[in-house]
Amino acid sequence: MNPVIHAQLDWDDQGRPHSRVFDDVYFSDQSGLEETRYVFLEQNRLQERFAALPVGGRLVIGETGFGTGLNFLCAWQLFEQHAVAGARLHFVSVEKYPLSHADLQRALALWPELAPFAEQLLAQYIAIHQGFQRLVLDNGRVTLTLLIGDALDQLPQLDAQVDAWFLDGFAPAKNPDMWTAELFAQLARLAAPGSTISTFTSTGWVRRLINAAGFKMKRTPGIGHKWEILRGEFLGWPVETPPPAQGKPWFARPAPLQGERSALVIGGGLAGCATAASLAARGWNVKLLERHGALAQEASGNPQGVLYLKLSAHGTALSQLILSGFGHTRRLLEHLHRGVDWDGCGVLQLAFNAKEAERQAQLAEAFAPGLLHPLDTAQAQARAGVALAHGGLFYPEGGWVHPPALCEWQARHPLIEVLPHHEALELRRVDGQWQALAGDHLLASARVVVLAGAAEVKRFAFSADLPLKRIRGQITRLAQTPASQALATVVCAEGYVAPARLGEHTLGASFDFKNDDLTPTATEHAGNLDMLREISADLALRLGADTLAPGDLEGRAAFRCTSPDYLPIVGPLAERDAFDEAYAILRKDARHVPTAPCPWLDGVYINSGHGSRGLVTAPLCAELLAAWLEAEPLPLPSSVAEACHPNRFAVRALIRSNAGKP
Repeated sequence: MNPVIHAQLDWDDQGRPHSRVFDDVYFSDQSGLEETRYVFLEQNRLQERFAALPVGGRLVIGETGFGTGLNFLCAWQLFEQHAVAGARLHFVSVEKYPLSHADLQRALALWPELAPFAEQLLAQYIAIHQGFQRLVLDNGRVTLTLLIGDALDQLPQLDAQVDAWFLDGFAPAKNPDMWTAELFAQLARLAAPGSTISTFTSTGWVRRLINAAGFKMKRTPGIGHKWEILRGEFLGWPVETPPPAQGKPWFARPAPLQGERSALVIGGGLAGCATAASLAARGWNVKLLERHGALAQEASGNPQGVLYLKLSAHGTALSQLILSGFGHTRRLLEHLHRGVDWDGCGVLQLAFNAKEAERQAQLAEAFAPGLLHPLDTAQAQARAGVALAHGGLFYPEGGWVHPPALCEWQARHPLIEVLPHHEALELRRVDGQWQALAGDHLLASARVVVLAGAAEVKRFAFSADLPLKRIRGQITRLAQTPASQALATVVCAEGYVAPARLGEHTLGASFDFKNDDLTPTATEHAGNLDMLREISADLALRLGADTLAPGDLEGRAAFRCTSPDYLPIVGPLAERDAFDEAYAILRKDARHVPTAPCPWLDGVYINSGHGSRGLVTAPLCAELLAAWLEAEPLPLPSSVAEACHPNRFAVRALIRSNAGKP
């Protein structure tokens, strides 16, 4: 993975930004607003298209070159003026050199009339790192997905149907890499039927390349100093060009739901509350079933969880998910009460042995300092506020979160009905509706059911074979002392300790693969105190750890729920017997990709298996699940969405049977 490099800017005497890398301006030196509205909004007929959207309808705009966000804000403003209240705007933009927050704020100050939209964008323009970054704006009415990186790395991983394209890279003469046949082929692959396209350039070779990709381009009068610009429509994939490779049918999208948009979400923890919120933001009526008397009573109920990234320098699917999920959760936390519900105090991961130090050195080379950077022992001690035996990696945007507060905030949507003391023991489909039952008692019904109850999803017959396992974890609550108030950041080694919340530090968490009893034990409290001493003997002394009797300590235990490959399980479920029959060829030839459509279980989805990373992965996976249901642009690369798909296990089982493995 390549670290994010922010745009290097110079500013002219009018306060306008200029790119040093491309030696070009970001917008017209005469009237950037007028040019954007004419070239991109008018040529794509966006005013009439926004006005024509029905309630529940949406329009997807794709853009090459986010830059200062001017095109996005103008499109959003027009959408706000002309679209009905129940419509939604999706804007997907690729950007190799994103502006820093300070530069974006300075650039957008040039356009006072866009201030109401710019303020919302700036409030969410944080934790922007490489890969897919999702920003939810205007209470979910507007979604911005930024693809941070080279366009030809990012666009091939995008799964979307784009209704209008803005081609707004720097001028072809300044940035030829953004105007290639390969890039235009990606635009064609992603174009919805009848997709439109526009660009400020009228260069002949650019027009010919776009035409060759399947668009019909024509020159049209320009604006300002531009004599001509280009606009066009997508006619279809060129006959003479080999079509894009077909995806595997078991990762294809189920047919979109028609009619009533209602869902049962089973489980009121992080995954369930996030799923309910993502669906409600799209106009779904959601019933959130929780077997306990309140939300977040199991693994999501700890007083403090750590917002932390356990990354790989090699860009694995899990690492990409964590990086995108971290940014998404970090942006959500801006809606909560800092200091009580969360604190962005940073996270320090100690280099507590040689192997960990080597891993951290690789990470420091692979990621930008704004995400993580190494500290020596003295720097680490200064940052943490307590004595430490090691330096480590510091994550300045990390911190701790009170997970129940996040759950409760997400479930507070008017379209979500929380049903406590509702334990679904059986799910049954009757007349196109999924019914949740407890014995003979009907708890609730809806068109779609989402299983978000951790390992409890295995109680239902159609999800019983999902390879989810429970791992017990216990945390210890320690009363803050005058001396422990010095702790200024979360510090992690094998476990973690957080600065105090409401007078208590959280310490943990144990891993126990065998114990099914959730009663806290003195043995694990003692183990947590040992972890505290390994993190910082000084902090242990400040907390009086040697005077504490483990049997008298307070804490709680819960089950993490994880999968064999440590990725969550997110997406639509298939009917397993029919799946095995449809793709039986995989038993004989693992490389063969059959064309038979996947036998989906109509209206059954899952969001589970988040392990100890639920704070980072569950909210973005809720967006992924909603995108599956709504046929929207996916918020993650296709390869990552497929790596999280429930069908991966069924495919592997068929292939293993071919290899003669158990």
